[in-house]
Amino acid sequence: MSDHRQSRKRRYIAWGVAGAAVVAGAGVAAQTSMAATTWPAQKTYTGRAFDTCAAPSLTAMKAWHTGFYGAAAVYIGGKNRGCAQPNLTASWVKSVSTLGWKLIPLYVGAQPSCQTGSSPEKITTATAASLGAADGADAVAKASALGMKAGSPVYLDMESYDITNKACNDAVLTYVRSFDKALRAKTYRSGYYGFTSSSAKAVATAADRTDLPGNLWYALWDKKNTTTTDWPWGATQFTGHSRAHQYMVNSKETIGGVTITVDRDAWDAPVAITG
Repeated sequence: MSDHRQSRKRRYIAWGVAGAAVVAGAGVAAQTSMAATTWPAQKTYTGRAFDTCAAPSLTAMKAWHTGFYGAAAVYIGGKNRGCAQPNLTASWVKSVSTLGWKLIPLYVGAQPSCQTGSSPEKITTATAASLGAADGADAVAKASALGMKAGSPVYLDMESYDITNKACNDAVLTYVRSFDKALRAKTYRSGYYGFTSSSAKAVATAADRTDLPGNLWYALWDKKNTTTTDWPWGATQFTGHSRAHQYMVNSKETIGGVTITVDRDAWDAPVAITG
């Protein structure tokens, strides 16, 4: 996502901080936990997806259902979500799912205290664990209310920040772990969106991978529709349909007579269970 969850302006700020056109996400730990819990089978989509700030109208989704894209990311909640979502209702989810669309739930939770720009909700050392738990529980509630069932993933959106700031980075990882534990407590899969040069890198290279996300959506704007050839970390990380790649941003596209500005994603990872 570029900065859909927050604002287009902040996307470019983050891009500059990250170092021009290369931005990416990284998550690490495999989907761990709760061996005694019976998990619903993962619903995997492999193909091209798009994300855009506000969920398009049902009419637009019908026009765009041509086969070029098979999945769409939607911002289900979070205090740092940047766009109103008048179309995003349980009825919309059911209707677009019936059309054949796969949906990717995104949650824009608290952001790092050392991050450039302002955010309504910030992570601090003192609040990281409690905020993560509260936001994780809220993400599950939002997903469930939209008809996205247990077994679905929720992708936590973490924007660019200075990962060399140890206190800030440690607080972020505490928040992420707490968020993911709250998801898994309700049998929702954990996912993560971030920048390869910062937020994703912090998760992908963490020495302690306990309770870190099991699915990684990395933003690397190299215009390559792949989740393998430009994968920046170990070949054994996030295997088994656990990767997604945002490879192009701000693409103004017209399909079926409807024009939307989207980001393009190569997808090989879980999507929402809506049936």
